[in-house]
Amino acid sequence: MLTATGIGSGLDIESLVTQLISAERSPVETRLVARESALTAELSGFGSLKSALSTFQDSISSLNKLSSFGQRTTTSSNTDAVVASANSTAASGSYSLSVSQLASAHSLASTGYASTSDVVGTGTLTIRFGSTDYTSPDPGPESYDGFTVNPEKGAATITIDSDNNTLTGVRDAINGAKIGVTAVIVNDVSGYRLLIGSDDGGEKNSLEISVTDTGDSNDLDSAGLSALSFNGSATNLAQTVAARDALFTVNGLSIRSSDNRASGVIEGLDLTLKDVTGAAPVTVTVAEDRQAVKSAVESFVSGYNNYISTVNSLTAYDPETGVAGPLQGDFSARSIASQVRRAITDSAEGFGGSFSSLSELGITTDGDGKLAINSSRFDAALENAFDDIVGVFAAVGRPSDGTIKYITSTAATAVASHDINITQVATRGQLTASPSFFPLNIDSENNSLVLSVNGVTSGEILLTQGNYASGAELADELQARINGDTALAKAGALVSVQFINDHFEITSNNYGSSSTIEVLSVDTNTTAQLGFSTGAGIAGIDVAGTIGGVVASGSGQTLKGAVGSKAEGLQLLIADGSTGPRGAVDFSRGIAYQLNTLITSFLATDGLLDSRTEGIQSRIEGIGDQKEVLDRKMEALEIRYRNQFNALDSLLAQLQTTSDFLTQQLASLPGSGQLLNKNN
Repeated sequence: MLTATGIGSGLDIESLVTQLISAERSPVETRLVARESALTAELSGFGSLKSALSTFQDSISSLNKLSSFGQRTTTSSNTDAVVASANSTAASGSYSLSVSQLASAHSLASTGYASTSDVVGTGTLTIRFGSTDYTSPDPGPESYDGFTVNPEKGAATITIDSDNNTLTGVRDAINGAKIGVTAVIVNDVSGYRLLIGSDDGGEKNSLEISVTDTGDSNDLDSAGLSALSFNGSATNLAQTVAARDALFTVNGLSIRSSDNRASGVIEGLDLTLKDVTGAAPVTVTVAEDRQAVKSAVESFVSGYNNYISTVNSLTAYDPETGVAGPLQGDFSARSIASQVRRAITDSAEGFGGSFSSLSELGITTDGDGKLAINSSRFDAALENAFDDIVGVFAAVGRPSDGTIKYITSTAATAVASHDINITQVATRGQLTASPSFFPLNIDSENNSLVLSVNGVTSGEILLTQGNYASGAELADELQARINGDTALAKAGALVSVQFINDHFEITSNNYGSSSTIEVLSVDTNTTAQLGFSTGAGIAGIDVAGTIGGVVASGSGQTLKGAVGSKAEGLQLLIADGSTGPRGAVDFSRGIAYQLNTLITSFLATDGLLDSRTEGIQSRIEGIGDQKEVLDRKMEALEIRYRNQFNALDSLLAQLQTTSDFLTQQLASLPGSGQLLNKNN
């Protein structure tokens, strides 16, 4: 059967079908498109709201943290001689400094070599840090007169063999050991010389280099690897720079420092000594960084006002044009805006300072809902009650016990005074050993042990061979060697070693149950002579106690409030002190902290905004499904219309054919002409 449209009847079937389908589709499609457009605009509106909230939260970040209010400014009357920087623990005030000597780092130089590829020798280099003593006879040059090891610095033994026995190879081997020593090759009138220097200045960081020369088996001559010796037996290296301490006074008090960057001399103040001061002292002044706080508050106000502008645009309605914002009338948008505004106008929770609200600082709301700063009023607050401003913005924990430090809190931490009771202070892992006698000779049969410190396994720890007159001297060597181990140093698994009464005490620098020391292996005579045998020492103990009457969890020196308690999320550092009641921590939440917590809940993965946008996205996807259903329905309808019109076309064609046949038959009948003429 012919299906080409209109062949039999001349009907414009294509046009008829198109018009009929359009009439069926148009009202439904128009409704779906309009709804999709509205939902897309709403989705975009929530995206803009989310972005505005996130940007506002960024402007809060500096005010949300207690540390932000601890910034300090420093000035120096002579920055060519002394510069300074300070952290939050530095007290405001002025200090008078006089510098008489700068610290210098020890530097040693070899004799000259013809080429950097010249063979130096083979064997081992043992490098230790400590204090070198010299005698100064008159007349005559000073001479090497002994060495005292610095137990705070690690020692190392470096192997030099056929693979690295050139001048370049020795340089690279020393630098590759990463022990705080730098080697370079310089070319002067004497040839190529190896320059070996301590990375740290100070008298206690001078270098001792002992050599085991396997080339000529003579450790004391100036040939082979022993040419790099610098110790009491052989000083074949030339001292180019002596190790010196910095000498200076602070308000008349004499200070000695191994570094020209003196930290800890004044709490919270970092001093950098650049030159001697001569007769004129340098005045260093420390003050609160009020401008930084003011800038942070101004950023906060600007961030809030930008957020309000976005909210107003998204929720506005213009009665003249009839145009509404994409979130106009939306309950979620109104709820978010209302909660943020309420947080802005609320008071700080639990803070008992001079101020409790933004308005008391001169930060008020105008007719558009935006914030404005009264500069004179705010500046007065900065000037007269700087320490109280922090409580208006940040979360603050104020321990009554000076040995307890507030670390952090969470949104779950209740505003309250939380009593503290310590039942166990944190301890460090320790291992003891009792040597058999002193003086004690360390040789190849008792100089080796392998340790595990805080779960980190050391390499083979080799003690410097020689005679040790006292336990204190050998304790310093033990500490230097253990802390110089590459694996332990990399992991920060350091120890302190003391000789107390008749035994060694090796103590981990870490606190808590993870703080452990264990001897894994020893040399032949190490147990008998030094007292170290394989096995674990006594592990450290975590701090234990209660916060707010509820048992808290301890990790090292950190005590954390129990989940579900009023102190949940509160973390305290229990550094020192005794067991028993230790006062209380008064916890308060400032406005910036509250806002940050609130916005975080809005922006969370399972928060209000994500839930809302997911719902809108789901509805948009549902409209897409409806469009697909409509398309399928229209396709089926089009097929039905086309079938019907094709059938009609076929029928009309048949009728036309019948009409034509009848006309022909009638024309052939007798008298058809007369009939036709009569009809004409």
